[in-house]
Parts: sequence; C-alpha cells; structure tokens
Amino acid sequence: MSPPSSSLIDPCTTPYYHCASRCVRRAFLCGRDERTGQCFEHCRQWIENRSLELADIFDLDVCAYTVLSNHYHIVLFIHKQQADDWDLKEVVSR
Repeated sequence: MSPPSSSLIDPCTTPYYHCASRCVRRAFLCGRDERTGQCFEHCRQWIENRSLELADIFDLDVCAYTVLSNHYHIVLFIHKQQADDWDLKEVVSR
C-alpha cells in the first residue's frame, strides 16, 4: 500500500513538487500510435487545459509541464497560506 500523501508532501520543506503520470500497457496519451494507427494528438490540448483548470481550483501554480506520447510531467507550486485560510465550506466547494 502507498504511504499517505501527508507523509510525502510537506509544504514547509518545499512548496514545489514534480509529479509524473505514465500510461500502462503501451497505451498512448498523445501522438500517433504506430502499432494501431490511431491518433491521440487531440488529447494534448485537453490535458493542458484540464491541468491549468485544476491548478486554479486547488490554488496551485503550474511552473512547468510537458505532455509526451505516453506520459506527462508537471511541476506545481503549493500556495499553503492561501489554502490554510479556506474554511470547510470553501474546501468542499472546490
């Protein structure tokens, strides 16, 4: 089992985090799959837009990102002080 995120993320140590996600089973995230001939290039812009939208909702800054054919990387900055000021209703609405 994975450790809880509270043991992995400590904004007091650093507010910057490099996150990555990879597709499994040779699946394609973006680009043309030479094996099947399918094109997934339309997903690249959706991933970018959705990442920026979610960063705004959760009060993060996207410092850098790249979307490759089968994985992506994103560097996030956590606005701890602003998030700490949220009440429970604000957290739930986000």
